[in-house]
Amino acid sequence: MFAEKAAAPVSNATTFRGLSRDVLAWKPQSDVSYSECRLRELCLPRGLSDGSLEALFSAAVFAHRRLRSGQALFRAGDAFDSVYLVRSGFVKTVVLLEDGREQVTGLHMPGDMLGMDGLASSRHVSDAIALDNTEICVVPYERLETLSQQAREVQRHLHRMFANEIVREQRMMLLLGSMNAEERVSAFLLNLSERLTARGYSPSHFVLRLTREEIGSLLGMKLETVSRIFSKFQKAGLIEVDGKQVRIVSINGLRGIPNR
Repeated sequence: MFAEKAAAPVSNATTFRGLSRDVLAWKPQSDVSYSECRLRELCLPRGLSDGSLEALFSAAVFAHRRLRSGQALFRAGDAFDSVYLVRSGFVKTVVLLEDGREQVTGLHMPGDMLGMDGLASSRHVSDAIALDNTEICVVPYERLETLSQQAREVQRHLHRMFANEIVREQRMMLLLGSMNAEERVSAFLLNLSERLTARGYSPSHFVLRLTREEIGSLLGMKLETVSRIFSKFQKAGLIEVDGKQVRIVSINGLRGIPNR
Protein backbone atom coordinates (compact mmCIF):
# COMPACT_ATOMS: atom_id res chain seq x y z
CA MET A 1 0.00 0.00 0.00
CA PHE A 2 1.18 3.52 -0.70
CA ALA A 3 1.59 5.59 2.45
CA GLU A 4 -0.93 8.35 3.08
CA LYS A 5 -0.98 11.18 5.56
CA ALA A 6 -2.92 10.66 8.76
CA ALA A 7 -6.12 12.65 9.11
CA ALA A 8 -6.16 15.54 11.55
CA PRO A 9 -8.62 15.49 14.46
CA VAL A 10 -11.97 17.23 14.15
CA SER A 11 -13.08 20.17 16.24
CA ASN A 12 -16.09 21.04 18.35
CA ALA A 13 -18.87 22.59 16.32
CA THR A 14 -22.37 23.93 16.21
CA THR A 15 -25.09 22.15 14.24
CA PHE A 16 -26.29 24.03 11.16
CA ARG A 17 -29.40 23.67 9.03
CA GLY A 18 -29.03 21.92 5.70
CA LEU A 19 -26.64 19.17 6.80
CA SER A 20 -27.63 15.65 5.81
CA ARG A 21 -28.44 13.16 8.55
CA ASP A 22 -25.26 11.30 7.69
CA VAL A 23 -23.20 14.32 8.71
CA LEU A 24 -25.20 15.08 11.84
CA ALA A 25 -24.74 11.51 13.05
CA TRP A 26 -21.10 12.24 13.85
CA LYS A 27 -20.00 14.09 16.98
CA PRO A 28 -16.94 16.39 17.13
CA GLN A 29 -13.88 15.05 18.94
CA SER A 30 -11.34 17.74 19.76
CA ASP A 31 -10.48 21.41 19.25
CA VAL A 32 -8.08 22.40 16.48
CA SER A 33 -7.24 26.06 15.91
CA TYR A 34 -7.05 27.45 12.40
CA SER A 35 -3.36 28.22 12.89
CA GLU A 36 -2.73 24.50 13.46
CA CYS A 37 -4.64 23.29 10.39
CA ARG A 38 -2.26 21.93 7.76
CA LEU A 39 -4.62 23.01 4.96
CA ARG A 40 -5.11 26.64 5.91
CA GLU A 41 -2.80 27.88 3.13
CA LEU A 42 -5.04 26.12 0.60
CA CYS A 43 -8.37 27.13 2.13
CA LEU A 44 -7.82 30.55 3.65
CA PRO A 45 -6.77 33.89 2.18
CA ARG A 46 -3.17 34.99 2.08
CA GLY A 47 -2.04 38.37 3.30
CA LEU A 48 -3.53 38.16 6.79
CA SER A 49 -1.44 37.97 9.91
CA ASP A 50 -1.87 34.93 12.12
CA GLY A 51 -3.69 37.02 14.73
CA SER A 52 -6.18 38.55 12.32
CA LEU A 53 -6.64 35.20 10.59
CA GLU A 54 -7.55 33.52 13.87
CA ALA A 55 -9.94 36.31 14.86
CA LEU A 56 -11.71 36.44 11.49
CA PHE A 57 -12.23 32.75 11.01
CA SER A 58 -13.08 31.95 14.62
CA ALA A 59 -16.03 34.29 14.00
CA ALA A 60 -17.15 32.00 11.18
CA VAL A 61 -17.67 29.13 13.66
CA PHE A 62 -16.48 26.36 11.38
CA ALA A 63 -18.23 23.06 12.08
CA HIS A 64 -16.03 20.01 11.56
CA ARG A 65 -17.92 16.86 10.61
CA ARG A 66 -17.00 13.34 9.64
CA LEU A 67 -18.46 11.14 6.93
CA ARG A 68 -18.05 7.45 6.43
CA SER A 69 -17.42 6.11 2.94
CA GLY A 70 -20.63 6.22 0.91
CA GLN A 71 -22.40 8.78 3.12
CA ALA A 72 -23.81 12.03 1.76
CA LEU A 73 -22.72 15.51 2.74
CA PHE A 74 -25.72 16.95 0.92
CA ARG A 75 -28.27 15.77 -1.63
CA ALA A 76 -29.83 17.38 -4.68
CA GLY A 77 -32.80 19.42 -3.46
CA ASP A 78 -31.33 20.14 -0.03
CA ALA A 79 -31.45 23.78 1.02
CA PHE A 80 -28.22 25.71 0.48
CA ASP A 81 -26.92 27.58 3.50
CA SER A 82 -23.28 26.51 3.80
CA VAL A 83 -20.20 25.86 1.73
CA TYR A 84 -17.86 23.00 2.54
CA LEU A 85 -14.10 22.57 2.64
CA VAL A 86 -12.62 19.09 2.47
CA ARG A 87 -10.24 18.67 5.40
CA SER A 88 -9.28 15.05 4.73
CA GLY A 89 -10.57 12.30 2.48
CA PHE A 90 -12.23 12.53 -0.93
CA VAL A 91 -15.72 13.45 -2.10
CA LYS A 92 -17.41 12.93 -5.46
CA THR A 93 -20.26 15.06 -6.75
CA VAL A 94 -22.90 13.41 -8.93
CA VAL A 95 -26.13 14.36 -10.67
CA LEU A 96 -28.95 11.94 -11.42
CA LEU A 97 -29.82 11.71 -15.12
CA GLU A 98 -33.37 11.28 -16.42
CA ASP A 99 -32.75 7.59 -17.15
CA GLY A 100 -31.67 6.98 -13.54
CA ARG A 101 -27.93 6.83 -14.20
CA GLU A 102 -25.46 8.79 -12.07
CA GLN A 103 -23.21 11.30 -13.81
CA VAL A 104 -20.01 12.07 -11.88
CA THR A 105 -19.31 15.80 -12.10
CA GLY A 106 -16.33 16.26 -9.80
CA LEU A 107 -13.70 14.76 -7.52
CA HIS A 108 -12.88 16.88 -4.46
CA MET A 109 -9.85 16.43 -2.22
CA PRO A 110 -8.36 18.16 0.86
CA GLY A 111 -8.40 21.93 0.45
CA ASP A 112 -11.21 21.94 -2.14
CA MET A 113 -14.43 23.89 -1.65
CA LEU A 114 -17.75 22.42 -2.72
CA GLY A 115 -21.43 23.18 -2.35
CA MET A 116 -21.54 26.28 -4.52
CA ASP A 117 -23.95 24.50 -6.87
CA GLY A 118 -26.72 25.64 -4.54
CA LEU A 119 -25.85 29.32 -4.71
CA ALA A 120 -28.00 30.17 -7.76
CA SER A 121 -31.30 28.58 -6.69
CA SER A 122 -30.72 28.27 -2.92
CA ARG A 123 -30.90 24.48 -3.33
CA HIS A 124 -28.22 21.98 -4.23
CA VAL A 125 -28.50 20.43 -7.67
CA SER A 126 -26.08 17.55 -7.06
CA ASP A 127 -25.23 14.93 -4.45
CA ALA A 128 -21.89 15.03 -2.61
CA ILE A 129 -20.79 11.55 -1.51
CA ALA A 130 -17.74 10.61 0.57
CA LEU A 131 -15.43 8.14 -1.16
CA ASP A 132 -13.65 7.18 2.07
CA ASN A 133 -13.61 8.33 5.69
CA THR A 134 -13.76 12.08 5.24
CA GLU A 135 -13.60 15.21 7.40
CA ILE A 136 -15.41 18.36 6.30
CA CYS A 137 -15.28 21.98 7.44
CA VAL A 138 -18.79 23.45 7.27
CA VAL A 139 -18.86 27.21 6.71
CA PRO A 140 -22.27 28.94 6.99
CA TYR A 141 -22.53 31.06 3.86
CA GLU A 142 -24.13 34.05 5.59
CA ARG A 143 -21.21 34.25 8.01
CA LEU A 144 -18.76 33.94 5.13
CA GLU A 145 -20.50 36.84 3.41
CA THR A 146 -20.27 38.88 6.61
CA LEU A 147 -16.55 38.17 6.85
CA SER A 148 -16.05 39.17 3.23
CA GLN A 149 -17.67 42.52 3.97
CA GLN A 150 -15.38 43.04 6.96
CA ALA A 151 -12.12 42.12 5.26
CA ARG A 152 -11.28 42.76 1.61
CA GLU A 153 -8.76 39.91 1.62
CA VAL A 154 -11.54 37.47 2.53
CA GLN A 155 -13.79 38.88 -0.19
CA ARG A 156 -11.06 38.50 -2.79
CA HIS A 157 -10.32 34.96 -1.63
CA LEU A 158 -14.00 34.03 -1.84
CA HIS A 159 -14.20 35.39 -5.38
CA ARG A 160 -11.01 33.52 -6.26
CA MET A 161 -12.42 30.22 -5.04
CA PHE A 162 -15.61 30.75 -7.04
CA ALA A 163 -13.53 31.64 -10.08
CA ASN A 164 -11.51 28.46 -9.65
CA GLU A 165 -14.75 26.47 -9.84
CA ILE A 166 -15.65 28.21 -13.10
CA VAL A 167 -12.19 27.45 -14.50
CA ARG A 168 -12.55 23.80 -13.45
CA GLU A 169 -15.86 23.56 -15.30
CA GLN A 170 -14.35 25.17 -18.39
CA ARG A 171 -11.42 22.77 -18.37
CA MET A 172 -13.79 19.82 -18.11
CA MET A 173 -15.78 21.11 -21.09
CA LEU A 174 -12.53 21.48 -23.06
CA LEU A 175 -11.47 17.97 -22.06
CA LEU A 176 -14.77 16.43 -23.14
CA GLY A 177 -15.10 18.47 -26.29
CA SER A 178 -11.64 18.42 -27.83
CA MET A 179 -9.68 15.40 -26.52
CA ASN A 180 -9.77 11.80 -27.62
CA ALA A 181 -10.13 8.95 -25.10
CA GLU A 182 -6.40 8.49 -24.42
CA GLU A 183 -5.89 12.24 -23.99
CA ARG A 184 -8.76 12.38 -21.50
CA VAL A 185 -7.35 9.61 -19.30
CA SER A 186 -3.87 11.14 -19.51
CA ALA A 187 -5.22 14.57 -18.54
CA PHE A 188 -7.16 13.01 -15.66
CA LEU A 189 -4.04 11.31 -14.23
CA LEU A 190 -1.87 14.40 -14.70
CA ASN A 191 -4.49 16.59 -13.02
CA LEU A 192 -4.61 14.21 -10.04
CA SER A 193 -0.83 14.28 -9.82
CA GLU A 194 -0.70 18.09 -9.86
CA ARG A 195 -3.45 18.50 -7.28
CA LEU A 196 -1.95 15.92 -4.92
CA THR A 197 1.50 17.49 -5.26
CA ALA A 198 0.07 20.87 -4.22
CA ARG A 199 -1.20 19.20 -1.04
CA GLY A 200 2.10 17.62 -0.09
CA TYR A 201 1.41 14.13 -1.41
CA SER A 202 3.47 12.09 -3.85
CA PRO A 203 3.08 13.23 -7.47
CA SER A 204 3.52 9.70 -8.78
CA HIS A 205 2.10 7.27 -6.18
CA PHE A 206 -1.58 7.54 -5.32
CA VAL A 207 -4.81 5.63 -4.83
CA LEU A 208 -7.67 6.12 -7.29
CA ARG A 209 -10.73 6.91 -5.19
CA LEU A 210 -13.03 6.62 -8.19
CA THR A 211 -13.84 3.27 -9.76
CA ARG A 212 -13.10 2.75 -13.45
CA GLU A 213 -16.82 3.18 -14.11
CA GLU A 214 -16.88 6.48 -12.19
CA ILE A 215 -13.80 7.70 -14.05
CA GLY A 216 -15.60 6.89 -17.28
CA SER A 217 -18.65 8.80 -16.12
CA LEU A 218 -16.52 11.84 -15.26
CA LEU A 219 -14.64 11.72 -18.57
CA GLY A 220 -17.62 10.84 -20.78
CA MET A 221 -16.34 7.36 -21.61
CA LYS A 222 -17.45 3.76 -21.24
CA LEU A 223 -16.01 1.51 -18.53
CA GLU A 224 -14.48 -0.80 -21.14
CA THR A 225 -12.67 2.11 -22.79
CA VAL A 226 -11.20 3.32 -19.49
CA SER A 227 -9.98 -0.19 -18.62
CA ARG A 228 -8.48 -0.65 -22.09
CA ILE A 229 -6.57 2.63 -21.92
CA PHE A 230 -5.22 1.89 -18.44
CA SER A 231 -3.95 -1.45 -19.76
CA LYS A 232 -2.44 0.25 -22.81
CA PHE A 233 -0.66 2.86 -20.69
CA GLN A 234 0.69 0.12 -18.44
CA LYS A 235 2.01 -1.91 -21.38
CA ALA A 236 3.65 1.23 -22.75
CA GLY A 237 5.49 1.71 -19.44
CA LEU A 238 3.73 4.98 -18.63
CA ILE A 239 2.01 3.77 -15.44
CA GLU A 240 1.87 0.80 -13.10
CA VAL A 241 -1.53 -0.28 -11.81
CA ASP A 242 -2.40 -2.58 -8.91
CA GLY A 243 -6.15 -2.41 -8.30
CA LYS A 244 -6.84 1.19 -7.29
CA GLN A 245 -3.17 1.93 -6.66
CA VAL A 246 -1.37 3.79 -9.43
CA ARG A 247 2.25 4.74 -9.96
CA ILE A 248 3.05 7.17 -12.74
CA VAL A 249 6.29 5.91 -14.28
CA SER A 250 6.65 8.64 -16.89
CA ILE A 251 4.93 11.97 -16.36
CA ASN A 252 6.54 13.30 -19.54
CA GLY A 253 5.21 10.28 -21.38
CA LEU A 254 1.66 11.04 -20.27
CA ARG A 255 2.12 14.66 -21.27
CA GLY A 256 3.22 13.51 -24.70
CA ILE A 257 0.10 11.40 -25.33
CA PRO A 258 -1.26 13.81 -28.02
CA ASN A 259 1.98 13.32 -29.98
CA ARG A 260 2.21 9.54 -29.71
